[in-house]
Amino acid sequence: MKHIYKEGAAKQSPVLLLLHGTGGTEEDLLPIAELIDRDAAILSVRGNVLENGMPRYFRRIREGVFDEEDLKHRTKELHDFLDQAALEYGFDRGQVIGVGYSNGANIAASLLFHYQESLKSAILYHPMVPLRNVPLPEHSSLKVFIGAGENDPICPPEETSELKGLLEKAGVAVEVQWERMGHRLTEQEVQASARWYKRQF
Repeated sequence: MKHIYKEGAAKQSPVLLLLHGTGGTEEDLLPIAELIDRDAAILSVRGNVLENGMPRYFRRIREGVFDEEDLKHRTKELHDFLDQAALEYGFDRGQVIGVGYSNGANIAASLLFHYQESLKSAILYHPMVPLRNVPLPEHSSLKVFIGAGENDPICPPEETSELKGLLEKAGVAVEVQWERMGHRLTEQEVQASARWYKRQF
């Protein structure tokens, strides 16, 4: 998978896994990573599925309706890529923290739905419920930040509340920051996520 890797300040530094939104690239979230933790390692990955020329992490049937089989396949692909990248770059696989926006947040959430220890923690900006009617693995030590829009036309607040509930049933400690700027990623929610991150780590 096309990606950027930057070493952290120390061997045991957290590794921020950056996952862009539809049509983005592996460079999109680099400024956000700098705000969250400038000493962290960075692994920023470009989605390798194209929709009308726009990179994504998995196919969808239409707006808001995911191709579930492709989502499962691409989630495993990303999980395996993280294992390989940890070996290649020598970072601690247990220190990976997902930071995703929209489509990137959805595949990060899908990692949590499928694998027990794929991510140490996650910051999800405007995620949807990736899959329904699937049992989540136990995540008793996991913490997740969700940035959401009360007036988000793509990810309505009910979707955020459902995702929060599903994660909490699996033992995840979830904090939600609500904004009123639609599906846009706002400076306020990024700053809130940075404050949340500093309290956790």
